[in-house]
Amino acid sequence: MKIYEKHITVRKEDLDSMNHVNNVRYVQWVQDIAEEHWIALTDKILQEKYLWVVLSHHIEYKGEALVNDIIKLKTYVANSEGVRSVRIVEMYNSQTDKLLVKAETNWCLINASTKKPLRIPQEIQDIFQ
Repeated sequence: MKIYEKHITVRKEDLDSMNHVNNVRYVQWVQDIAEEHWIALTDKILQEKYLWVVLSHHIEYKGEALVNDIIKLKTYVANSEGVRSVRIVEMYNSQTDKLLVKAETNWCLINASTKKPLRIPQEIQDIFQ
């Protein structure tokens, strides 16, 4: 399993009326890091051949993040079967290492030409192992 990590500094625009990161922003970060992981592990040929669409998100909010906090995001693909792939995303306060968010997302592989679901080929499964 290949883990992809990045860090984000919380900006004022990320906050809600309670002055902590808006839950919707976490969902955006889940999608963003999934896309970045895909791009980091693949070449243009694969990126033009395949697309991923979200089927579902399950998110557990465990702590708050405030402006100027540095958040460490980690993601990996837990498993793939048929047309579906399960991705885990964890977000930590990088100073305290406290888990803030854990998300499990289900993705479907799409043929970019036909826009139809596609069984995940071994070459794609191998990329994330």
